[in-house]
Amino acid sequence: MQTDTPAARRAPEAGPAKEPCAPRRGRPRSEAAEQAIFAAVEQLMEDGVGLAELSIERVAAAAGVGKATIYRRWPNMEALLVDVVARLEAPPPRLTGGSVHDDLVGMVDYMRKRGLAKRSRWVLKSALGQMNDWPELRAIYQERVVKPRRELVRTIVRRGVDEGVLRADLDQELVCEVLIGPILLRTILWDDAPLDDPGLAHKMIDAVLNGVGAHPPRGESH
Repeated sequence: MQTDTPAARRAPEAGPAKEPCAPRRGRPRSEAAEQAIFAAVEQLMEDGVGLAELSIERVAAAAGVGKATIYRRWPNMEALLVDVVARLEAPPPRLTGGSVHDDLVGMVDYMRKRGLAKRSRWVLKSALGQMNDWPELRAIYQERVVKPRRELVRTIVRRGVDEGVLRADLDQELVCEVLIGPILLRTILWDDAPLDDPGLAHKMIDAVLNGVGAHPPRGESH
């Protein structure tokens, strides 16, 4: 018998050696399924389906996937919807590591662009609006999306205080609200206020820093 040769005995070892490549083969399919699920939710919303009317079964049918495919990625509909809404928005800016002023301008400009996107994208505006009537979904969104943004502002403010750019005698939470409040006013409360000025963030931060800056404005005498 020639089957019991050294080469034959080594043959079974070839299979396990290829195992590390398996995840790469499955990844495109996984990404394609996720994109199909996201697209299905967005399309359903475009067609006028409310958040409360969405279900795993309905999304799975629209995406052409099985329910198990969705449940492997999200434990429930609320978690999926949070990811969909977060995906509709631009990711928060990365801190440049440059000046505190520039990081604050970047944060405010991000929120300006987000406000423009909300006005121009019906799906995003509809989702955020309906979320206010769905306490459970709103709570998850606040925890996973809003809180990280607030912490980003806090990080910039703490750095500003440490570097002597911002006054250390003020409550830091109040400073965060004073810095971000003007852009929130325009994007949330006054949704018809102009946001198309690319220099708006600079103007807002420059104006506010004259009040909370560690040093008085030029020309001010003591």
